[in-house]
Amino acid sequence: MATLAHAKEVLGRTGWLSQQPEAFQAEIWRKALLQRFMPDDVVFRVGDPIGGIYGIISGAVTVTTSPVTAAPRLFHVGVPGDWIGEGPFLVKEPRRVGMQAAIETWMVYLAVTAMEEIASHDPLAVRRFTKLLMMNLDTLVKAFYDLHSPDELFRVAATLERITSHRENIVPLSQSDIGVISNTSRKQVNAALKHFEAAGWLRRGYRSMVITDRAGLTQFIKEKRLD
Repeated sequence: MATLAHAKEVLGRTGWLSQQPEAFQAEIWRKALLQRFMPDDVVFRVGDPIGGIYGIISGAVTVTTSPVTAAPRLFHVGVPGDWIGEGPFLVKEPRRVGMQAAIETWMVYLAVTAMEEIASHDPLAVRRFTKLLMMNLDTLVKAFYDLHSPDELFRVAATLERITSHRENIVPLSQSDIGVISNTSRKQVNAALKHFEAAGWLRRGYRSMVITDRAGLTQFIKEKRLD
């Protein structure tokens, strides 16, 4: 079971909140609530009413999005340290992404009303929440760049690196899910994972895998980017 002290330790040393001033962090913690989600629990869907932001303490969430007339599609995985859901506060519009627990997940939730209250007393608060938007946009730009590579080994490797971190090396996804995120066929994903496992970079399991040599995987990605 997660505690507020554990949440402060995780989110205070990595990710968006760790980069904010102590006084601002203190305001967040005064208003944040701990929440637990079980595998496949829906946190929110595309088009849901305006809501607040979630900071991941443990576990992982899948993130989906789509144009208005299309079915949502998986495009990212959030891991501990990540914050998701800032859009509705900034533009006062419904959710543009959906989020669902991939495994048992603990998060802190800051309601949009709490965000507005913080902003009413802190003239720089909106800028600080916008920083979160820009950090998530950086992730989207990186994904867009990587997915345009014609090399399927690189696309799969870059996806694995992007959806994990030094904090959490577990990939809680099936090969089909990885194929969707990396724009790669299941056959190509299977071949890539076999290659990476033979190199000692990961270990495969049922509907999940563990990155066992992040340095080796990262070096492979760097070399591919220079090709």
